[in-house]
Amino acid sequence: MSIKSKIRTIKNYPIEGVMFRDITTLLNDPSGFKEVIDDFYNRYKDLKIDKIVAVEARGFIIGAPLAYLLNIGLVIIRKPGKLPSKTIFEEYDLEYGTDKIEIHIDSIKKGERVLIVDDLIATGGTVAAAVRLVEKMEAEIIECCFVIDLPDIGGRERLQNMGQKVFTLCEFEGE
Repeated sequence: MSIKSKIRTIKNYPIEGVMFRDITTLLNDPSGFKEVIDDFYNRYKDLKIDKIVAVEARGFIIGAPLAYLLNIGLVIIRKPGKLPSKTIFEEYDLEYGTDKIEIHIDSIKKGERVLIVDDLIATGGTVAAAVRLVEKMEAEIIECCFVIDLPDIGGRERLQNMGQKVFTLCEFEGE
């Protein structure tokens, strides 16, 4: 089975000219979702990772079962005002303006080995901000992993230019 074949493409969403890669069809397919989690588990099971850092919101869907299987903690990165305890934040650029994400200051200890997880890498802006947050906490990032890569948009290259390893299960080039 191909994970890519289980992902629906919606033309012109959310705006004209965009090909939206919708993972809800993959998540709705028990064998497809299981394959995604199993593939990530098999890649990371022997790497002595301490925490999974999952990026809001679809990163939570992938990160939670993976953390469970790896028997490690799950750290969530959220939009401002969603985490109840003391946080640090990182701003990142959007097409028109900026946004920010936050993490609890006590969620990662110095020197811990973490895996950053999200569903898709496009421009890489949000994940680059997540990388900077984890670096502020002086943790070691093992890799950034995603179900989908959109290589034409440049996010993988952006993360690699930051010194990060990137792993994806499938990609959609210029389609």
